Amino acid sequence: MADVNRGNRPLSPHLSIYRPLWTMVLSITHRITGVGLAVSITMITWWFLALAINEAYFEVANAVMTSVVGGFILIASLWALSFHFCNGIRHLFWDAGKGLDLNTAFKSGLAVMAGSVVLTVIGVLVVVGVI
Repeated sequence: MADVNRGNRPLSPHLSIYRPLWTMVLSITHRITGVGLAVSITMITWWFLALAINEAYFEVANAVMTSVVGGFILIASLWALSFHFCNGIRHLFWDAGKGLDLNTAFKSGLAVMAGSVVLTVIGVLVVVGVI
Protein backbone atom coordinates (compact mmCIF):
# COMPACT_ATOMS: atom_id res chain seq x y z
CA MET A 1 0.00 0.00 0.00
CA ALA A 2 1.26 3.48 -0.81
CA ASP A 3 2.55 5.67 2.01
CA VAL A 4 0.30 8.73 2.03
CA ASN A 5 2.55 10.65 4.48
CA ARG A 6 5.58 10.49 2.23
CA GLY A 7 5.93 14.29 2.07
CA ASN A 8 6.01 14.65 5.86
CA ARG A 9 9.06 12.45 6.39
CA PRO A 10 12.53 14.02 6.52
CA LEU A 11 14.92 13.47 3.63
CA SER A 12 17.99 11.36 4.24
CA PRO A 13 21.10 13.34 5.22
CA HIS A 14 23.08 14.60 2.30
CA LEU A 15 25.81 17.14 1.62
CA SER A 16 24.16 19.68 3.91
CA ILE A 17 24.76 17.35 6.87
CA TYR A 18 28.11 15.70 6.14
CA ARG A 19 31.27 17.72 5.70
CA PRO A 20 33.44 16.49 2.83
CA LEU A 21 36.08 14.07 4.07
CA TRP A 22 39.34 13.44 2.22
CA THR A 23 38.40 9.85 1.34
CA MET A 24 34.98 10.98 0.13
CA VAL A 25 36.54 13.63 -2.13
CA LEU A 26 38.97 11.05 -3.53
CA SER A 27 36.15 8.59 -4.16
CA ILE A 28 34.13 11.19 -6.06
CA THR A 29 37.25 12.24 -7.98
CA HIS A 30 37.93 8.60 -8.88
CA ARG A 31 34.47 8.31 -10.41
CA ILE A 32 34.79 11.63 -12.27
CA THR A 33 38.19 10.68 -13.69
CA GLY A 34 36.76 7.36 -14.87
CA VAL A 35 34.13 9.21 -16.89
CA GLY A 36 36.76 11.68 -18.09
CA LEU A 37 38.94 8.84 -19.31
CA ALA A 38 36.04 7.47 -21.34
CA VAL A 39 35.61 10.88 -22.97
CA SER A 40 39.33 11.28 -23.66
CA ILE A 41 39.67 7.80 -25.17
CA THR A 42 36.82 8.74 -27.50
CA MET A 43 38.75 11.85 -28.53
CA ILE A 44 41.94 9.86 -29.15
CA THR A 45 40.00 7.22 -31.10
CA TRP A 46 38.53 10.00 -33.26
CA TRP A 47 42.08 11.21 -33.95
CA PHE A 48 43.18 7.71 -35.04
CA LEU A 49 40.07 7.23 -37.19
CA ALA A 50 40.71 10.56 -38.86
CA LEU A 51 44.22 9.35 -39.66
CA ALA A 52 42.76 6.25 -41.30
CA ILE A 53 40.06 8.10 -43.29
CA ASN A 54 41.99 10.73 -45.22
CA GLU A 55 44.58 13.46 -44.89
CA ALA A 56 42.18 16.41 -44.89
CA TYR A 57 40.05 14.97 -42.10
CA PHE A 58 43.20 14.14 -40.13
CA GLU A 59 44.38 17.74 -40.44
CA VAL A 60 41.15 18.91 -38.79
CA ALA A 61 41.43 16.36 -36.00
CA ASN A 62 45.11 17.08 -35.52
CA ALA A 63 44.43 20.81 -35.33
CA VAL A 64 41.94 20.16 -32.54
CA MET A 65 44.29 17.82 -30.68
CA THR A 66 47.29 20.16 -30.94
CA SER A 67 45.38 23.31 -30.02
CA VAL A 68 45.64 24.87 -26.57
CA VAL A 69 42.29 23.38 -25.56
CA GLY A 70 43.26 19.97 -26.97
CA GLY A 71 46.59 20.10 -25.13
CA PHE A 72 44.81 20.97 -21.89
CA ILE A 73 42.40 18.08 -22.37
CA LEU A 74 45.28 15.68 -23.07
CA ILE A 75 47.22 16.82 -19.98
CA ALA A 76 44.05 16.58 -17.87
CA SER A 77 43.51 13.10 -19.31
CA LEU A 78 47.07 12.14 -18.41
CA TRP A 79 46.47 13.32 -14.84
CA ALA A 80 43.16 11.44 -14.73
CA LEU A 81 44.90 8.28 -15.91
CA SER A 82 47.67 8.72 -13.34
CA PHE A 83 45.15 9.38 -10.56
CA HIS A 84 43.00 6.43 -11.56
CA PHE A 85 46.08 4.18 -11.65
CA CYS A 86 47.40 5.29 -8.23
CA ASN A 87 43.97 5.12 -6.62
CA GLY A 88 43.44 1.67 -8.13
CA ILE A 89 46.62 0.45 -6.44
CA ARG A 90 45.33 1.95 -3.18
CA HIS A 91 42.08 0.03 -3.62
CA LEU A 92 44.00 -3.20 -4.22
CA PHE A 93 45.60 -2.76 -0.80
CA TRP A 94 42.19 -2.05 0.71
CA ASP A 95 40.83 -5.23 -0.91
CA ALA A 96 43.61 -7.14 0.85
CA GLY A 97 42.53 -5.57 4.17
CA LYS A 98 45.56 -3.27 4.46
CA GLY A 99 45.47 0.45 5.25
CA LEU A 100 41.84 0.69 6.25
CA ASP A 101 42.35 2.70 9.44
CA LEU A 102 41.60 6.42 9.19
CA ASN A 103 45.16 7.68 9.56
CA THR A 104 46.56 5.34 6.90
CA ALA A 105 43.63 6.02 4.56
CA PHE A 106 44.28 9.76 4.85
CA LYS A 107 48.01 9.37 4.22
CA SER A 108 47.48 7.01 1.29
CA GLY A 109 45.07 9.56 -0.19
CA LEU A 110 47.78 12.19 -0.01
CA ALA A 111 50.19 9.74 -1.63
CA VAL A 112 47.68 9.12 -4.43
CA MET A 113 47.37 12.84 -5.14
CA ALA A 114 51.13 13.42 -4.99
CA GLY A 115 51.83 10.35 -7.11
CA SER A 116 49.32 11.38 -9.75
CA VAL A 117 50.86 14.85 -10.04
CA VAL A 118 54.41 13.43 -10.22
CA LEU A 119 53.43 10.88 -12.87
CA THR A 120 51.68 13.59 -14.89
CA VAL A 121 54.70 15.90 -14.77
CA ILE A 122 57.01 13.04 -15.79
CA GLY A 123 54.63 12.14 -18.63
CA VAL A 124 54.49 15.70 -19.92
CA LEU A 125 58.29 16.01 -19.71
CA VAL A 126 58.68 12.77 -21.69
CA VAL A 127 56.26 13.94 -24.38
CA VAL A 128 57.89 17.37 -24.64
CA GLY A 129 61.29 15.69 -24.93
CA VAL A 130 62.98 17.01 -21.81
CA ILE A 131 63.43 13.50 -20.41
